[in-house]
Amino acid sequence: MSAITPVVDSAPSRPWMRRGGLLAGALLLAGADLLIKAQAEANLSRGEVVETPLLTIKLLYNTGVAFSLGAALPTAVVVAGTGVIIAALLTWLTVSAPKMSRTSFAGGILVAGGAVGNFIDRLDGQGVVDYLHSGWFPTFNLADVFVTVGVAVLVLGTLLPARKAPEKEA
Repeated sequence: MSAITPVVDSAPSRPWMRRGGLLAGALLLAGADLLIKAQAEANLSRGEVVETPLLTIKLLYNTGVAFSLGAALPTAVVVAGTGVIIAALLTWLTVSAPKMSRTSFAGGILVAGGAVGNFIDRLDGQGVVDYLHSGWFPTFNLADVFVTVGVAVLVLGTLLPARKAPEKEA
C-alpha cells in the first residue's frame, strides 16, 4: 500500500523561494502602482477631469490614511505609523508565505504590493496620489484596489479547505 500526500498546497522544500517570490511580486505591483500614479500626476496636475461611464479620473492627494483618517496629523507621524504597520505586515507575510495556500499567497502579494506602493508614495510629504472617483465612495488608487482585493483573497484562502492531491495508483 502506498502513502498518500493529502495536501497540494504544502510548503515548498525551499521556503526562501516562496518568501522571495512574495516580496518580488509585491515590489512589481508597487512599481506598477507608482508608475500609474506618476502618469496621473503628469496628466491631471492642472485640474483636468476625465469622465468615464463608471469612474471619474481626477487628481487628489490623501495626507491621511484610509478614508483620509488622520489627515490632520503631522506627516512624520502618519509615515512612522504606517511604516510600523507595513513592517509588521511584511514580516508576518514572509514568515507565513511557505505555509500559505496558493490563494492566500496571491492575496498576500496583492496586500503587500498595495501597502508598499502607497507607503512609498507617502514619503514625499504630499500624501498619497488618488485619482479614481466613483461619486459615492472616497477617491482611491490602484494600490487601494490591490489592498482591498488582496485582503479578501487572503481571507478566502485561509477559509477554503486545503486541496487534496490526486491519488496515485500503485
